Amino acid sequence: MLLAKRILSSIFLVFILLATWQCAKRGSPSGGPKDTTPPVQIGAEPEEFTTEFEAKNIRLYFDEYIRLENPQDQLIISPPLKYLPLLSPQGGASKYVEVTIKDTLKENTTYTINFGQSIVDNNESNPAPFLSYVFSTGTYIDSLTLSGVVTDAFNRLPDNFISIMLYELDTTYTDSTIYQKPPTYISNTLDSLTTFTLQNLKAGSYKLVAVKDQGKNNLFDQDQDKIGFIEDTITLPTDSVYTLNLFREIRDFSMSQPSLVSGNKIIFGYTGGEESIDILPLTILPDSMKTLVLKEYEKDTLNYWFSPPLPDSIVFQVRNDARDYIDTFTVKSRELAADSLVFNPSHSRRINLEEEFQLLSNTPLIQADTSAISIIDQDSILVSYVHILDTLNNRVTLKFNKEPNSGYTVRVMPNAYTNFFGQANDTLFYRLGTSSLADYGNLRLNLIGESDVPVLVQLTSDRGETLREHYMEEVQSVDFNALEPATYRVRIIFDGNKNGKWDTGSYLQKKQPERVLYYPQAIEVRANWELEQSFILRD
Repeated sequence: MLLAKRILSSIFLVFILLATWQCAKRGSPSGGPKDTTPPVQIGAEPEEFTTEFEAKNIRLYFDEYIRLENPQDQLIISPPLKYLPLLSPQGGASKYVEVTIKDTLKENTTYTINFGQSIVDNNESNPAPFLSYVFSTGTYIDSLTLSGVVTDAFNRLPDNFISIMLYELDTTYTDSTIYQKPPTYISNTLDSLTTFTLQNLKAGSYKLVAVKDQGKNNLFDQDQDKIGFIEDTITLPTDSVYTLNLFREIRDFSMSQPSLVSGNKIIFGYTGGEESIDILPLTILPDSMKTLVLKEYEKDTLNYWFSPPLPDSIVFQVRNDARDYIDTFTVKSRELAADSLVFNPSHSRRINLEEEFQLLSNTPLIQADTSAISIIDQDSILVSYVHILDTLNNRVTLKFNKEPNSGYTVRVMPNAYTNFFGQANDTLFYRLGTSSLADYGNLRLNLIGESDVPVLVQLTSDRGETLREHYMEEVQSVDFNALEPATYRVRIIFDGNKNGKWDTGSYLQKKQPERVLYYPQAIEVRANWELEQSFILRD
């Protein structure tokens, strides 16, 4: 009996322990809902909107612990200061942010310190959205505003962190001011907006520009920055909303030091236009030495080809009369192997029904023998083709009709091509295949509207790479056939000067870039589909 009681007591004790453990497990804290509330400013010293401001330190107080996150990218002070203020705490949590002003403030000026989204709570990094602090060194606070939107002249979406610069049109302002001096007022789109608002402005006449300020120096640097500008004078107050269209200018012309890169080629790199670059050797060359100057395909480089041997050194004069440029360069000789003839095919194995097969040569081509070139299909039947030799770009195009789900062999026999140095090719074989029509999709684009200029209709990837294009003298339907299943974008370029390409703008010439319009949605093309879309060419 005693043993039975002990067993029952033990079982009861185990039951109690298990029940207690389960209760403790069910009742363990889960941490509660995630905090999504941003920190709230509850005070400031000196108070915001203080006039006759003389303080060197500003403190903003918050209802919870905060920290700073990327303040160097987010902090905008308007008008800009020569020396950025010191922010604290750096790398720690606090219930306040302190701003230490290290610059001398202008008299009778309203300042805005915009923290962007750099002030976040310490636990969940919830930002205090676009927090700002305003004060004036004068007797009143300027209260006018100016709003607008930033677009990109060529790309579908604009860059982030675009500086919006407003210059007062006083007696010191010239067109070159944006290269030399910070603006009167400044704002920034930061990393999530395409709109902007300049606040606490005073009445007057201004110049409005936008700059992708890579150097973060509040100036326009043509070598690396994009720019957008409003041609007309901005007069405040105004209710107008302005659009700033960003573009990258053609850089001022310059040449880099030419370089001997092989035993028969010197390269001349340049930036800017290539309208009339002349390369003239001032050194007397041997009569047996042949030379040829050609542009490198799709590069800002001129290739100076020569037949060896090269003198110990050559002095070149380079001229660009269109850019009022002249300079001399010396290239010294050294032992290098000469380039020999090599072809690179545009396609390997697979080719689209709408694409052309090309051969790109690494040395200048001067002659072709088409009797040594043939194309046969998978049934060993000769296929007729059109041969195009582009000696300016060292490129051969073989145009032929391609059938779906077929195979082709391009055969180039020895001596079909001869280059500038008398070198000829060896035997070349290229095997190509096409897919079935069911593997492709077709897109018909119905253009609706009017345009008094030709348009270039481009089918692009989502990243903006041009995949197909049609040049159209009038607005009508356009077909893109045999497309690989993918997501595409459509870009329309209004070719005002009718040169078959997009032309950028110029700030000093007061020239806006050519207009570009994108179809508002991405277009999904599926295999074995016929798709038709309408595109209204709005003003």
